[in-house]
Amino acid sequence: QVQLVESGGGAVQAGGSLRLSCAASGTIFSINTMGWYRQTPGKQRELVATITSGGGTNYADSVKGRFTISRDNPKKTVYLQMSSLKPADTAVYSCNAELGNARIPYWGQGTQVTVSS
Repeated sequence: QVQLVESGGGAVQAGGSLRLSCAASGTIFSINTMGWYRQTPGKQRELVATITSGGGTNYADSVKGRFTISRDNPKKTVYLQMSSLKPADTAVYSCNAELGNARIPYWGQGTQVTVSS
């Protein structure tokens, strides 16, 4: 059974930094694109950043220049380094991974990030 487990969330003051990690485990033959998404109550989940197996990245305009996504393929782990955090970044952050040739999406359980002013 495949699992994605996030860690690194928490509370921080505006201007601070946090690093999220998401490790995939289970029977996994290949991982394609991995990404981070976030959601606040009453709003749709939105893309934060994605990274392909080859290292190509894509960011939401709201986080460009402040967040950096990276991955360690042997460890099946994706990271999100978040800097210059703003209260508007407060959300539940979830990681996503597309597995196998069929690119089946899997999701982590989510981790809360709270930024206070």
